[in-house]
Order: sequence, then structure tokens, then C-alpha cells
Amino acid sequence: MSHFEAFPEQSELIVRSSGPQSTSIRFFDWSRTDESEVVFAVEAVSDDLRACIDTVTVSVWDGAGDLSEFLDALARDFHGWEGERVWLNNHLILAATFGSGGHVHLTWTLRSGIFPESWRCSLTTTFEAGEEMATFAVDARGFLHQGQTEDLPQH
Repeated sequence: MSHFEAFPEQSELIVRSSGPQSTSIRFFDWSRTDESEVVFAVEAVSDDLRACIDTVTVSVWDGAGDLSEFLDALARDFHGWEGERVWLNNHLILAATFGSGGHVHLTWTLRSGIFPESWRCSLTTTFEAGEEMATFAVDARGFLHQGQTEDLPQH
């Protein structure tokens, strides 16, 4: 299982996995470049590694769409789905699968670039479908859309 911590006053969101190997994904250093683009840093930490991307840029003009909308869709589909769903950015990839027992497995891949010589780091977190995934989606939306209080669902 995973859990997350939202620290709105620090503009930080942490996703932690429990189990034999402690892993976490941390979103921090959020800023808005204009009304249609935000930038933030992402750090992946495990017992034996640490990887960080200082600048992940997400724009409404990206073909990938809004990460918060992707997470909202996963939360709405708590009955499950077949195959893998992917949200793609130049430096961050999120792949979601629905597993047995009603669990959503999120594989976070940080990459230094899109070229073959670029490094990659992947970690997986697991959420219960339904309320746990929905609460995470709301907190992720709060992090990604700071300062935009309209249309934010409450949990």
C-alpha cells in the first residue's frame, strides 16, 4: 500500500510505499510560468537510489493532457480497466494498471530526456481503488493547480 502527504504551505506532495523496500515520490518547488503552464521538481527515492528532475514542465498545450485529469479518471474507474494507461511528459511518465484485489499500481518513471543515452528511474506505488485513489487525485490536483480554487473537488 501507499500513502501520501500533502503539505500545501510548503507546496509539496509525497507519495510513499510501505513494504520491505521503502520508496517515495516527492513533488516540490512548484511555480507557475503563466496561466497555462506550471513547473515543478520530482524526486524518486528508494533504499538504494535517489533520482531527481528539477524541472518538469506541464502545459495545457501538451498532447499528454493534464496530470490531474489523468489521476481523476483513474479514481473514477474504481471498478477497474484492462491494460495499461499512460500519462507521458518529457521528464515524467506515469503508467497505471489495475490489479487484483482492487488496487491501482502507479509506476512513476523519471527520465533525464527522451534520447537513448538519457537515464531513467522507475518506482511503483500502489493505492486502493476508490476512496484512497480519489483522495490522492484531489491532493495531486491541489498541488498542480495551486492558486486556482475554482473547480477543486473537496475530500
